[in-house]
Amino acid sequence: MIDLHEIIASTRDYNFHSHTQFCDGRETMAAMVQQAISCGMKHYGFSPHSPIPLPSPCNMSALSVDEYVAEFNRLKELYDGRINLYLSMEIDFLGDKWGASDPYFDTVPLDYRLSSVHFISSPDGTEVDVDGRPGQFKGKMETYFDNDIRYVVDSFYERTLQMIEKGGFHMLGHFDKIGFNASSFSPGIEDEPWYRRHIDDVIDAVRDTDIIVEINTKAYPAPVGASAEEVAGYVSRLFPSPNVIRRLVTAGIPLAVNSDAHYSSRITAGRDEAFAIIDGK
Repeated sequence: MIDLHEIIASTRDYNFHSHTQFCDGRETMAAMVQQAISCGMKHYGFSPHSPIPLPSPCNMSALSVDEYVAEFNRLKELYDGRINLYLSMEIDFLGDKWGASDPYFDTVPLDYRLSSVHFISSPDGTEVDVDGRPGQFKGKMETYFDNDIRYVVDSFYERTLQMIEKGGFHMLGHFDKIGFNASSFSPGIEDEPWYRRHIDDVIDAVRDTDIIVEINTKAYPAPVGASAEEVAGYVSRLFPSPNVIRRLVTAGIPLAVNSDAHYSSRITAGRDEAFAIIDGK
């Protein structure tokens, strides 16, 4: 395993969260590396959505892992001396069903492990991906959750706390990502006291660990591929939100700014804005 703490303390020319053709990314690993070099990156990590034990169009297949590792090794050798490349996965946490501490991940030569919550269990036990765009989220709210946004938010943060307690990973991905869709569904929800308590609970849980918290810039500004209607009503944001970032800085929790890039053009998107908040500007 690499020392992520040392890297993020010594430079800002890094990105440890990205996606390619092996999951829901839109470009090849080679294209991402070439763009990262052009952007002056010194450290670049690949983190495809990990295999999971249920159907998902966004997650890589377990059958493609060997091909992914082989392509990584090819690129690492090809670009040796020009950029430091790292093998990782963004590992979904599915409660007792799956997570970064699962023995499966000991069989893959990962340099570090990024862990995130995308799925929560519906009242009938169905695992539902609550990520994605607001329109999709609205449909899932009606289909799976009887439009109970409090249940969805509570479940998301309960699963996040379980993930932190279970451990087995080095970096926590976009921990308040649910705020984006929840705010679209119920404007102002992130300012409600009960929602803010969830944020406090996550900060408290992370504080006494070695986990690095990711500042995710994927949604800053509007994502590539958004429709004209979506762009017109889009609010660029970071995950966590600026106020939460400031609270994390005050708490002394180590932070890494990642673009969660699915396109090579997005590798540096939003990073300057995120670092400005960290610097108190």
